Amino acid sequence: MFVGDLDKVVSLLLSLSGRLARVENALNSLDEEATPEERRTLTEKRKLLIRQHEDAKELKDNLDRRERAVYDILASYLPEDGMADYEHFVKMKSALIIEQRKLEDKIKLGEEQLKCLLDSLPI
Repeated sequence: MFVGDLDKVVSLLLSLSGRLARVENALNSLDEEATPEERRTLTEKRKLLIRQHEDAKELKDNLDRRERAVYDILASYLPEDGMADYEHFVKMKSALIIEQRKLEDKIKLGEEQLKCLLDSLPI
């Protein structure tokens, strides 16, 4: 259960961080001609994402406490090399989730660029 929750919480944090960055970029790139409604909508969205990100960090803190409890339980059952394997697995799980998200973002960007290029070509 812990590993499944780790996957979900790390993915949630990455998703919220990405969405927050996009909203902040949109806010920063608004020109003077932007309507107050556009600015207000983006500001409200930013506030909501900040709250959600704080909640997700709290979930991560709780998960870290659970990780320590799971570690203590496993330490009483597994030999030292088994514990080293477990620690490596948990660290790699998070790192691979982050790497997977980066690759998915690059693929999405590449597909968008390819679509734009294809759309710009004469028929």
